[in-house]
Amino acid sequence: MMAGAFDYFQFVLAPQIVIGLVLGVAVILVALGLTIIFGLLDVINMSHGEFYALGAFISVSLAALGVPFWLLLVLVPALMLPIGYAVERLLIQRVFHSPDRHVTTLLLTFGLALVLEDVFRLIWGPNPLRPETPIRGAIEVAGLFLPLYRVFMIGIGALIIIGTALIVYRTRIGAMVRAAAFDRNMAASLGVPVQLVYAGAFAFGVSLAGLAGVLLAPLYSVFPTMGRDFILMAFTVVIVGGMGSIAGAVVAGLFLTQVQAIASLYISPVWTDPIVFGIMVIMLMVRPQGLFGRLGHA
Repeated sequence: MMAGAFDYFQFVLAPQIVIGLVLGVAVILVALGLTIIFGLLDVINMSHGEFYALGAFISVSLAALGVPFWLLLVLVPALMLPIGYAVERLLIQRVFHSPDRHVTTLLLTFGLALVLEDVFRLIWGPNPLRPETPIRGAIEVAGLFLPLYRVFMIGIGALIIIGTALIVYRTRIGAMVRAAAFDRNMAASLGVPVQLVYAGAFAFGVSLAGLAGVLLAPLYSVFPTMGRDFILMAFTVVIVGGMGSIAGAVVAGLFLTQVQAIASLYISPVWTDPIVFGIMVIMLMVRPQGLFGRLGHA
């Protein structure tokens, strides 16, 4: 009896937990930039998934030119920084002070997402691209064979999450970001360059989305509408975890993807998404602010 339960855990449950963990890290990487942008700017960035896709497309193109994968991890986020900065200054800032700011910025970023999808089709075509996996092979852990790239994903994902949290909560720049998120007028009166902080935080969020695109491209195909697949889950993670909370995004991302992975063992996979979105609806009814607070209140 005990041997049967152990075998079930080793060969059925444990692989699903690992799959859920990798998916959780992937979703958290996409949600990190989203939650920082929302926590600081109070802007629901509907084009965030397309910035994730743009990072993946740029990485595929540069890899085709011979740029090593390890260099892409630095180069693509660096290229995404000025793109995010320009979008914030040229588009978001123009409607930011509108009385209907939430609706206006939501529609603006949704329109930008549609434009970017069409640009992706024009440049890279409609067919999926599949870059080579940079790390091949597998390792055995307690009788469980794990692909090395997925292990790498978990490790580097954890480093990026910890690094982002340290920047936001343990640096002078992070203190200015949190001050501007908490009270922009008070922060401005204390000498914080609020407009520059806004643009920089938006650019940083876009850069994180681009980095997620580089890391996830070898796991998933790269295609023009790929941003939609992750953005719904990323928004769910941000809402459940608390809009603007990095800790909330981590906890909610790991919890929801584990629910999704383990539930698929017992019910049809088509029902896993309704379960996850049902959790989001319950959270909005019971605790609208999510598990944790906003960025400026953390």
